Amino acid sequence: MTQSAAAQKPPATPRRLDPEDAQHALAEVQERLRRQQLVADLVHRQEEGDSKASLVEDLVHRQHEAELKTLLDGLHPADIAFILESLPKDERQAIWKLVSPEHDADVLLEVEDWVRESLIEAMDRQDLVAATGNMDADELADLAPDLPPDVVAEVQKGLTEEERAQLLEAMGYPEDSVGAIMDFEMVRVREDVTLEVVLRYLRRLHELPDHTDQIFVVDRQDKLQGILPLSKLLVSEPETEVRAVMNSDFLALNPLDSDADAAGAFERYDLVSAPVMDDQGRLIGRVTIADVVDVMREDSQEQALSRAGLQEEDIFAPVSTALRNRAPWLLFNLCTAATASFVASQFEGTVSQIVILAFLMSIVAGIGGNSGNQTMTLIIRALAMGRITGRNLWQLVKRELFVTLMVGLCGSLVAALFAWVISHSVSIALVMMAAMVCNMLVGASVGVLVPMVRARFGKDPAMGSSVLLTFATDSLGFFIFLGLATIFLL
Repeated sequence: MTQSAAAQKPPATPRRLDPEDAQHALAEVQERLRRQQLVADLVHRQEEGDSKASLVEDLVHRQHEAELKTLLDGLHPADIAFILESLPKDERQAIWKLVSPEHDADVLLEVEDWVRESLIEAMDRQDLVAATGNMDADELADLAPDLPPDVVAEVQKGLTEEERAQLLEAMGYPEDSVGAIMDFEMVRVREDVTLEVVLRYLRRLHELPDHTDQIFVVDRQDKLQGILPLSKLLVSEPETEVRAVMNSDFLALNPLDSDADAAGAFERYDLVSAPVMDDQGRLIGRVTIADVVDVMREDSQEQALSRAGLQEEDIFAPVSTALRNRAPWLLFNLCTAATASFVASQFEGTVSQIVILAFLMSIVAGIGGNSGNQTMTLIIRALAMGRITGRNLWQLVKRELFVTLMVGLCGSLVAALFAWVISHSVSIALVMMAAMVCNMLVGASVGVLVPMVRARFGKDPAMGSSVLLTFATDSLGFFIFLGLATIFLL
């Protein structure tokens, strides 16, 4: 009877990873925190000496904490990281205390840098040592800049000589280099053994390193000779030697290569992993698709923020922090807007005589800005992917100007028709048409030059680009439109 019931029992359904789960969990966490705060406020309204009210508050608080802990224990560390990033600092710290210690290390690796700093601040030394003690050398290197020096020193004592050397090596590479993102877990074999030997060796391993799609073939000096794809290992005859089926044509990275270049190589060649070799040809690590996805995501976020003149910040950071981050470019933008207004004020006589120009000049400036923004987006993306060189730069500039001219001529006909409808003046329509084409060409020129010049001097091509573009298209747009109006309409 018991066996029959057990046989009929449906198998447990594995939990499905779904970003919507994290969204629902975040909403539930916020609701429970709200209820907890509501109970605390009600209790505080009671008389201070009311012990029953305090007891009720304590019981409800414990119940909410137990429910929140149960909820968090069922989430993936990446989803817990998402929840922590979406909460104000006080609530974030309260939830962080409820996270199971076994998840601390994974969550610290998943959260954004600006959240990680606040979480580490809330942990005592013992908890930090426990959380980081079982990390791999490459993972510990990622956290090391945010950890107290004494914690790093304590964790190093528990590492083997090889792991300690790997940690020091990883920490010695620049932040945006391949060496900073590579890991040291990989499978090596010799070229003079058979595939049967390789298979027996793999079976003795506890598990394969994540994203293992190929095995690296090295000599006795650890110099990389080739790669053995797992697909070939599985379909080839067991008695075949490795050298007979390994690939000698492979992509290898240098630890000082840019991580953005590595990401481009992964995208171009559809790689899952790639070896990292030093200048002597020795295999020192590998980069996986997981590392590359993180690089691409971070670069995308940085570009989006840079175009608005922003740096990464906690969305719940104090106002003073946000002011320091945003004020410089906003003040610069204020100066550029004042310049545009000053240009317009110099044509007060023209505007006062032909009032309709005041309504039309904003169209000229806005269309020029939008056109330049399109060009700038393409240029920044091409720079990020390494597609712009000294040989094709001028060709690219000519193409963008020609495309902008064609689009401008088409769009200006519509704008001229609109200007004629509301002004009943052919002259105003023609001025509108000419000014729009000219300002769109200005926008395209700035959209090419600003990123290129900044990249030429080693600066982020996207940093503040939209602010500079707005300055050019507003100021010159007003000047061109009102200047043409002054010459041909008065």
